[in-house]
Amino acid sequence: MTPARHHLVWDWNGTLLNDLDLVVQATNTAFASAGGPAVTADEHRIRFRRPIADYYAEMLGRAVDAEAFGALDRIFHDAYRAGLTSCALADDATAAIAAWPGSQSLLSMWFHEELVPTVHTYGLTPHFARIDGLRATVGGGPKAEWLAKHLAELGLAGHEVVLIGDSVDDADAALSVGARCVLYTGGLSHPETLRATPHPVADTLTQAVTLAQTLP
Repeated sequence: MTPARHHLVWDWNGTLLNDLDLVVQATNTAFASAGGPAVTADEHRIRFRRPIADYYAEMLGRAVDAEAFGALDRIFHDAYRAGLTSCALADDATAAIAAWPGSQSLLSMWFHEELVPTVHTYGLTPHFARIDGLRATVGGGPKAEWLAKHLAELGLAGHEVVLIGDSVDDADAALSVGARCVLYTGGLSHPETLRATPHPVADTLTQAVTLAQTLP
C-alpha cells in the first residue's frame, strides 16, 4: 500500500553515505589550519549545527566571519574530497531504498556538481526522480530553502512528503515546508540530540523507512 506521504526525500551525507569518520577528519584539518582543537567523533556529533560558522566559532573560541568561514570551508572540502573514495554506503542503504513503495529523491548540502557523479558511482541514480545538491560556492547554511526549491522542481507539496535525515536541520527543513521527518541515529548528529526532538527516530535506515510509511 502506498503511504499517505507518497514521496520520500533522502539526505545524503551521514544518512545514505556513511561518511562520519571522514567528516570528522576533514573538520579537524580545517580546525588545525586555524590553530583550533581536534574534535572526536562524539564531540562533533554533539556540537555540530548549522549555520556551520556558528559551530566553528564555538570550537575555535572566536567569531568566524564570512571570509574566515569561506577559507575554512575550502580546507574542509579539499580534505573531504581526498578521502571520499574510502566511504561506503550505510549498511542497509540499498535495502532501505528498495523498501519504499513510492517515489524518491535525494537532497544534499554537498556541492551539486560533485554530488551527482558521486551518487552515480554508488549505482543509486536510477532510484531517484531528482538529485539536488548545493548550488553555491560556499555552504554551511540551513537546508530549508533548498528543500523548498527541490519540492517545487518535483511539483510536490510538503504534505505529500517525508524526509529521512540525520540532523535537526533536516527536521527543521521538513517542518518549514509542511513535510514530516524521520531522523536516523547512524549519521553526523548524536542520537540523544535527535531523541530530544518530537520527531520519530530510527537506528537503521530500513527502520526509518518503516516508520516513514506509518506517518499520517
